[in-house]
Amino acid sequence: RPTSVGAVRRSASKGMSLAAKDAASAHSSVLDPKYHGATNKSRTDAADLTVSSIDTSKEMIIRGRVYDVSDFIKRHPGGSIIKLSLGSDATDAYNNFHIRSKKADKMLRALPSRPVADGFARDALSADFEALRAQLEAEGYFEPNLWHVAYRVAEVVAIYWAGIRLIWAGYWFLGAIVAGIAQGRCGWLQHEGGHYSLTGNIKLDRHMQMIIYGLGCGMSGCYWRNQHNKHHATPQKLGADPDLQTMPLVAFHGLIGAKARGAGKSWLAWQAPLFFGGVITTLVSFGWQFVQHPKHALRVGNQLELGYMALRYALWYAAFGHLGLGGAFRLYAFYVAVGGTYIFTNFAVSHTHKDVVPHDKHISWTLYSANHTTNQSNTPLVNWWMAYLNFQIEHHLFPSMPQYNHPKICGRVKQLFEKHGVEYDVRTYAKSMRDTYVNLLAVGNASHSLHQRNEGLTTRESAAVRVTGH
Repeated sequence: RPTSVGAVRRSASKGMSLAAKDAASAHSSVLDPKYHGATNKSRTDAADLTVSSIDTSKEMIIRGRVYDVSDFIKRHPGGSIIKLSLGSDATDAYNNFHIRSKKADKMLRALPSRPVADGFARDALSADFEALRAQLEAEGYFEPNLWHVAYRVAEVVAIYWAGIRLIWAGYWFLGAIVAGIAQGRCGWLQHEGGHYSLTGNIKLDRHMQMIIYGLGCGMSGCYWRNQHNKHHATPQKLGADPDLQTMPLVAFHGLIGAKARGAGKSWLAWQAPLFFGGVITTLVSFGWQFVQHPKHALRVGNQLELGYMALRYALWYAAFGHLGLGGAFRLYAFYVAVGGTYIFTNFAVSHTHKDVVPHDKHISWTLYSANHTTNQSNTPLVNWWMAYLNFQIEHHLFPSMPQYNHPKICGRVKQLFEKHGVEYDVRTYAKSMRDTYVNLLAVGNASHSLHQRNEGLTTRESAAVRVTGH
């Protein structure tokens, strides 16, 4: 792994092809410091791959052809995510989002298209990545294991049942914690369903996701897919990645935090302990469960999903109604707080402290994963605790791959990155947690150098805060 920004830049500058030369020159390959994460110390230079030879308002390149999608955008089954690839080579996004869809290729062939302009070529890193993806697909790494799925479902049911029995036995505090962990693990499991990597059958995986997410978490699978796929298409991209649209509750980057005014600034000053202490994560959980997710299901008319959400509350009251309405609600609130804190803190460690991408810059699929995701330790405990999503680099490169296969292929990904001088960012679980906490602290207290020193920020981190905090 390169150990300095300069080393990464020198090694990554090799192999840039005609695709980079054809790109619009709106952004330099070297990322402006204002986009740096407050605690992020190194990155690989990323060329702006916006293709100047096509109409960036309605065209994109897929597999060597230019497609006009102007009349297809509103009909796109995946929604508005298609707009995020306009003006770029969308081959990697197309291949990885549609690996199990037979309809996608039929729809693609029906669109107006033409060959790419003479001289256009993919950059060397993207070409090698596609070769690796094809190899892994041929070797069966994208094929689900139904025994593994059965184990994951049985595990969630068993943990939930243990929590319920503990509560019935009078150990309500411990029982709610155990049930909260089960809720968080439902979040991991539905995530796999939303990527169609549980059974590999799109319709079945969607339905399993609705059941697991609706009953297990009280949330909407269709809304999750709508938002999460945008995150995968452009992780950490301003104006595109929904995971950056977190105000007024939390800001993970100085450019986001700079928008706070008045009482909002005071709130952000305490966002690090509020986030890790469960206050912000609980507010997000309740906002999702009772506002955003049911609102989306109502808007799109997904009655089945609304039914699963309603059944969740009916089952909770059936199990704990003997505590009275108030008692059952207090127990529910604590259980949701545990589950929300478990899953949201573990998701945050993988992206939130990294750099952001300018809203009008296109970079390669591979460098989105390299520059804007972080892996955590490959240990049995961390693998279980994070349901293999501690391999975020591999997950973002291959979102449709069953997640238990990530440890098996991470060495080959690392070799690909090393070949092209690209950083492969792996941190211990503890360091990832600390980096996420310090980033929240730095963003929330951008102008308070004394507070930075008291909280243990390094000189480099303090300098980054001053840059991003305006």
